[in-house]
Amino acid sequence: MTLIADILLVAGALGAAFYCMILSRRLNRFNDLEKGVGGAVAILSVQVDDMTKTLEKARLAASDSTSSLESLTGKAEDVAKRLELLMASMHDLPKPSETTIKPHEDSESSPIFLRHQDRVMEAAE
Repeated sequence: MTLIADILLVAGALGAAFYCMILSRRLNRFNDLEKGVGGAVAILSVQVDDMTKTLEKARLAASDSTSSLESLTGKAEDVAKRLELLMASMHDLPKPSETTIKPHEDSESSPIFLRHQDRVMEAAE
């Protein structure tokens, strides 16, 4: 009886050893850095690093764009204020009928040409 128990115990030990050997080979293939999950994890790690660098560059570009848009918006607001002031000052101008110069009806001479002094100086410069 002890002989049968010893044979079954050795057979169980050999079966367990064979099973462990098979699991060890599968685990080595599973963790292989070129073909297995280890390789996939390594590739994903590199891709995460690349994406992090790309995201940082995108953040910097977005902050530059934001600052330039803020300055342009400020300039546009200043121009809009000036335009509003100009439009408001247009109401103070006299009507066109008041400012038109009526030619003398009795003079039939040739037209008079006037030269302004400031334009002559601008042309000389």
